[in-house]
Amino acid sequence: MTATPTPTPAQAGSRAVVPAQTRKSAARPAGPASARTAPAAQDRPRRGLRGPAAGRAFLLPTGIALVLLIPLAAAFPGDGSWPAALSVDLSGPLGRAGDWIIDHRDSHPLFLYFFGHVSNAVVVAVRAVYVLLLAAGWTGVTALAALVACRLAGIRLALTCAAAFAACGLLGMWVPTMQTLALMVVAVAASVVLGALLGLAAGLSPRADRLLRPALDTMQILPAFAYLLPMVLVFGIGVPAAVLATVVYAAPPMARLTALGLREADAGVMEAAASLGATGRQRLLTARLPLARPQLLLGVNQAIMTGLSMAVIASVIGAGGLGDRVYQALASVDVGAALAAGIPIVLLAVVLDRTADAAGRRLGAAPVPLSEQHLLRRVFAGWYGRLLTLLAAVAVAVVGRMAGTTAWPGSWTLSLAEPVNSAVAWMTDHLYSGVPVVGGTADWAARFTGWILDPLRGGLQAAPWWLLLLAAGALALLAGTWRTALTAVLALAAVGVLGVWEASLDTLSQVLAAVAVTLAAGFAIAVGAARSARAERLLRPVLDVCQTLPQFVYLIPVVALFGVGRAPAAAAAIVYALPAVVRITVQGLREVDPAVVESARSLGATRGQLLRQVQLPLARPALLLAVNQAVVLVLAVVIIGGLVGGGALGYDVVLGLAQGDLATGLVAGAAIVCLGLLLDRLTQPAKEA
Repeated sequence: MTATPTPTPAQAGSRAVVPAQTRKSAARPAGPASARTAPAAQDRPRRGLRGPAAGRAFLLPTGIALVLLIPLAAAFPGDGSWPAALSVDLSGPLGRAGDWIIDHRDSHPLFLYFFGHVSNAVVVAVRAVYVLLLAAGWTGVTALAALVACRLAGIRLALTCAAAFAACGLLGMWVPTMQTLALMVVAVAASVVLGALLGLAAGLSPRADRLLRPALDTMQILPAFAYLLPMVLVFGIGVPAAVLATVVYAAPPMARLTALGLREADAGVMEAAASLGATGRQRLLTARLPLARPQLLLGVNQAIMTGLSMAVIASVIGAGGLGDRVYQALASVDVGAALAAGIPIVLLAVVLDRTADAAGRRLGAAPVPLSEQHLLRRVFAGWYGRLLTLLAAVAVAVVGRMAGTTAWPGSWTLSLAEPVNSAVAWMTDHLYSGVPVVGGTADWAARFTGWILDPLRGGLQAAPWWLLLLAAGALALLAGTWRTALTAVLALAAVGVLGVWEASLDTLSQVLAAVAVTLAAGFAIAVGAARSARAERLLRPVLDVCQTLPQFVYLIPVVALFGVGRAPAAAAAIVYALPAVVRITVQGLREVDPAVVESARSLGATRGQLLRQVQLPLARPALLLAVNQAVVLVLAVVIIGGLVGGGALGYDVVLGLAQGDLATGLVAGAAIVCLGLLLDRLTQPAKEA
């Protein structure tokens, strides 16, 4: 997206990939820290092999072990299940903990004097914003959005914002949109403050960075649904739980980007400030923070987008708003009603994204002389421009109230549910099956399930557990170091210890199948876009919209096309992860040294040879980053696919949330974290190599 501040491959994947990218960047110290690693590099001959060389050294014995053990596994397959003696039943302790929380939620001092005050503050803040939005009416809100957009980016964005809010009203979703917007305002403000404080600590203190990094890793791998159950137990069903879950989910990107910006501040500027006698606080306020402005603004943008995604998902615990309409419609397989609520979510995401992006570019750009600005920009320039914007919006809101049009007129609404459901019924009758030559969408889903998902799941579940652990260790050694292998093996073993071995392998099979399709389609599309500037221009707005959509929205079209089941869940994950893969790959291919490409052409290389032998090898870091992002993003949506029949761990999380079962929900969430850690570590070291 346009908010990406630098053209590096790691940041070319736009907003959807920032958390993982910042995790990698945060792991690499800059400046003087790199000098501290030099002695360790000199000591390597005495300490033995380390790094990728160690992985290659272990590959030969690992390969021999696999060759010897695979025939034994085939001869004595067993049932592939994790031994019961190595499992730990956490249902009892977690169940008792959940019961204690429920029993003492209204009497314990911790709840009365801390969580209770937090809950009340959240309710008051959200209600105040919601009442203010309703008091402004649709005229005031639309006018304020349009004027702010006009001041930041011009008339085009202003018209886009006005049209988006008008469309929300036309679809009959004005009140739910205001509910979601009120929750978003409070949650994003809190997540930005919390993330900035955590990022400040991590960026200024290496010790704090080491302490925070595992927590931020876990928070970013943990699926959105897993945040909801603990919040419901502590705060009950309603707005406080939804807001605080959104804050916890949206704060890590802000924290990582803040820490990254502070650590990457120009060392020369910092030394110059220190030589002039500036104190630590002065260096922070006058040098570090201004230099970190691009990352800070990108962090705010990330907090907005992840907060919107989580606010929509949090509707399942009583947050109300647009997400609640989508959830209720999906529960009854009412695609028309789900689409009517999903479109305002998309429009709200586009408006927030474009406005935050425009604000970031305006703050980071050099000031334009007044003589070169057009009339409208000069009118809204400076502090009086801000005051004029506010006064104009208030005037429009007052006029609207005097005219009695605070609520969107009911006669100005359009109903999409009936025509969309009619179209879905026609698709069910004509496109689900029986289409000549290509077959129907239901046939595709059945074949994908029968030919790919079922065999992959069956193979993983039938394989001996020790063979899977060995394979995970071997792949981790190939990707990185012995520490990577140990982490991968322990993460996979923890899944078995938690007692959800088969469900985890089911989820793993869906992730692997979806990642394979995502990479195949993404690389093919990216190669075509990298070769043609026109194709890239046509593809860019599609990718922008796809990467702006919250995860929840992707379930609507796949249910309409494929029904419910594991294949639709995988399809939603593929569509969600595909834009990031395409963007990163295109950026990597375009950043290949033009001199090398021209040299290969002068030697007579064909386009195919140029791609295979020059561009793809030189773009290897970007390709590996694309693989890593595909894994992370696919896992996130496969879990949400539990709402549409995806089963496995996603279903366990949803079931635990629906029944208030802390043991089922948290155990499934912990298993998802272990799977995410396993998959992330298998791709992350290779990317950094």
